[in-house]
Amino acid sequence: MGFFSTILGFCGFGAGISTGLVIGYYLFIYFQPSDVKDPVIRPLAEQDSQSLQQLLPEIPPWVKNPDYDRIDWLNKFLELMWPYLDKAICKTAKNIAKPIIAEQIPKYKIESVEFEELTLGSLPPTFQGMKVFTTGEKELIMEPSLKWAGNPNVTLGVKAFGLKATVQVVDLQIFAQPRITLKPLVPSFPCFAKIFVSLMEKPHVDFGLKLVGADLMSIPGLYRFVQELIKDQVANMYLWPKTLEVEILDPAKAMKKPVGILHVKVIRAMKLRKKDLLGASDPYVKLKITESKAPSKKTTVKHKNLNPEWNEEFSIAIKDPESQALELIVYDWEQVGKHDKMGMNVVPLKEIAPDEPNVMTLDLLKNLDKNDSQDDKFRGQLVVELTYKPFKEDDMSKDLDKPLQKAPEGTPPSGGVLVVIVHEAQDVEGKHHTNPYVRVIFKGEERKTKHIKKNRDPRWEEEFTFVLEEPPLKENLRVEVLSTSTRIGLLHPKETLGYVNINLADVVNNKRINEKYHLIDSKNGMIQIELQWRTSS
Repeated sequence: MGFFSTILGFCGFGAGISTGLVIGYYLFIYFQPSDVKDPVIRPLAEQDSQSLQQLLPEIPPWVKNPDYDRIDWLNKFLELMWPYLDKAICKTAKNIAKPIIAEQIPKYKIESVEFEELTLGSLPPTFQGMKVFTTGEKELIMEPSLKWAGNPNVTLGVKAFGLKATVQVVDLQIFAQPRITLKPLVPSFPCFAKIFVSLMEKPHVDFGLKLVGADLMSIPGLYRFVQELIKDQVANMYLWPKTLEVEILDPAKAMKKPVGILHVKVIRAMKLRKKDLLGASDPYVKLKITESKAPSKKTTVKHKNLNPEWNEEFSIAIKDPESQALELIVYDWEQVGKHDKMGMNVVPLKEIAPDEPNVMTLDLLKNLDKNDSQDDKFRGQLVVELTYKPFKEDDMSKDLDKPLQKAPEGTPPSGGVLVVIVHEAQDVEGKHHTNPYVRVIFKGEERKTKHIKKNRDPRWEEEFTFVLEEPPLKENLRVEVLSTSTRIGLLHPKETLGYVNINLADVVNNKRINEKYHLIDSKNGMIQIELQWRTSS
């Protein structure tokens, strides 16, 4: 009897299910509501801002806010550089996190916390737009809109009470709006001394947390608690006006201005050791000031000569003569491969008497290690003449306070006189000769300075004037540095060492500018030009 009851029960269950599905389908088809209307389709232009936000929650800020700029180029840069940025950021993060972890784990009786895996994944963050502020101070303020939905793999190994657990962070999402301030702006690369970062609002942070393979975020209530805890902790540390400060340069050193000029004359070298197996060496001298990011200077190469004579002069700006030194290295030039170092020496600037020429004969050393036994070997000598000329504060203040001269009588009342003062050039070098002079071209008129022979850091201090009937607001001044050979019949009698085009609107508005310009078509060449706009009023 029990067997037949079981069979009938299964049959009744199957019949009931089938009958219910048929009746439900019939009711769904034939009893739909009759008051349903077709949706109204309207163009996006007719929608209000709130409706647009609901329709397009991911719309970038530059579309809806004119203060934001579109920066697709930066996102493209991040996409291409992300594999390398990933490694660099992770390495920096480890170095920062290790001392913090070492300081905190004793409080919680944890033996150790180590990174077993740390990678930011293959998806870079994207900038939805950037707002830039300009102030009257020496600073640059930026507010980017940052979104990152990445696939990082951060795995931590935690040891406590003799047990080890593995914690993994996955599926990280960060939406933030930081304020990045670069200040103070300084004349030394990278042109700012510090970075200040703060958050303008609480960031959105979402991630998965796995412990021994189980997702801890699936525990009821834990997900929201952890998310709010992270938001509050980050906000307490970096929500504006609190900031994260990162020092890039020492502001005191970065803002320090030159206090003098070191004039170096490389005269000759004597009894240099031969570096090439066959024949003599091809020496040249490289000069550099320590604690300075300015490019080094070089003499010409003297081919097949162990007693070369250069008699070449260089001028180098000095910021701190008490701590800086002149480094002189003699190299053997090679057409292919690395140039061999023949010897070196260093002259501390504090040992040089100011305003007096100091002729020095320096023994060339292998390096500056006093314990190196190989420094006992004779490597030759280098003869240089050093003259340090400190700036005089009284002269500098008088020059800054000196009023601008007025234009002479007879100057057109609506015009004025454009004064061009060619001060000096640095690191100019020709392929076949370096006898530089400057040609100034303005509106078809041409002026030339004197020629200076065999000098990569020439100084002219020559002044030219152009009388104009109206201010040159839309005109450009062309300055060319050229070199001519002193030998007759040379294949290359004239060379261009570099040029620059200067817009004159600034000098008309400011009356006077005195700046150094990078020369176009020159490796490291620069020229200092002072411009004045003198009027009769």
